[in-house]
Amino acid sequence: MKERLHQLQQEALEKIEQASDLKALNDVRIAYLGKKGPITEVLRGMGSLSPEERPIMGALANEVRQAIQTALEAKQAKLEQEEVEKKLAAETIDVTLPGRPIRRGNPHPLTRVIEEIEDLFIGMGYTIAEGPEVEKDYYNFEALNLPKGHPARDMQDSFYITEEILLRTHTSPVQARTMEKHQGRGPVKIICPGKVYRRDNDDATHSHQFTQIEGLVVDENIRMSDLKGTLREFARKMFGEDRDIRFRPSFFPFTEPSVEVDVSCFNCGGHGCNVCKGTGWIEILGAGMVHPNVLEMAGFDSKKYTGFAFGMGPERIAMLKYGIDDIRHFYQNDIRFLQQFNRV
Repeated sequence: MKERLHQLQQEALEKIEQASDLKALNDVRIAYLGKKGPITEVLRGMGSLSPEERPIMGALANEVRQAIQTALEAKQAKLEQEEVEKKLAAETIDVTLPGRPIRRGNPHPLTRVIEEIEDLFIGMGYTIAEGPEVEKDYYNFEALNLPKGHPARDMQDSFYITEEILLRTHTSPVQARTMEKHQGRGPVKIICPGKVYRRDNDDATHSHQFTQIEGLVVDENIRMSDLKGTLREFARKMFGEDRDIRFRPSFFPFTEPSVEVDVSCFNCGGHGCNVCKGTGWIEILGAGMVHPNVLEMAGFDSKKYTGFAFGMGPERIAMLKYGIDDIRHFYQNDIRFLQQFNRV
């Protein structure tokens, strides 16, 4: 039995030394120190020994176990250290390599135009107002003099969620909400930028989602001449100091009188070119004096207060300003297109 224990110790130590990884080392542990291992079997045969030999063999068996256990722990520590060193070697960073440059982003052309328009009107004393994109039918239509069944609703093919909830078709609901909050007391002087939605087929000049910026001024003694002066200042700041504007009669349910606004062509100076289609003028927005019904529904006395409103599409202004020929470029996120608009 003594010789057998020494033999098992020698075999175990040799296999421990030969183990090349932690799995092989664990297999040696189970083979020699497990419940079904040879050392356990030897110990089970101690019942045939004399009382004098049992303690001697028991002490020897413990020494063999301890020697194997110590060798296993030493080998495990060595293998674990080798694995750490391999990982460190594989993950070594060459600090002498040049760093990867971080590209500076460019402002989106729509963002540039919207911010430019906001800054311009803030300089005139306007404040920026915002409202929900998922809007009530009342604010999107009824509060703007478009009752249910009004034929002008067909001009704005809408995305309805329920009979009373829809995606807003313009930013005019923000004007209605703002006037309502003022509870019939002026002045009101706001612009309302934001996304709007209409059921439209996407092509070079149309999109089911686009942006609008609308403006509203309500106070005592507001006249059409105030609207014209405001829009002339806007056109000159956006397109050049020598620009002029003209009004053409139009129809919008929420303004009376209503006008389409043209700016003199900034490409040819009004002489006629392909940009203005030979007319010398380019249509840029719609406007008009706030309809008395809209004022009354918002709680204003239409005999005391008057106002004007205007609405423009930043996409159209950006297309004119930067010579862009397809509205879809704004939404396709083509990096080649966006990189053309470096921040000055």
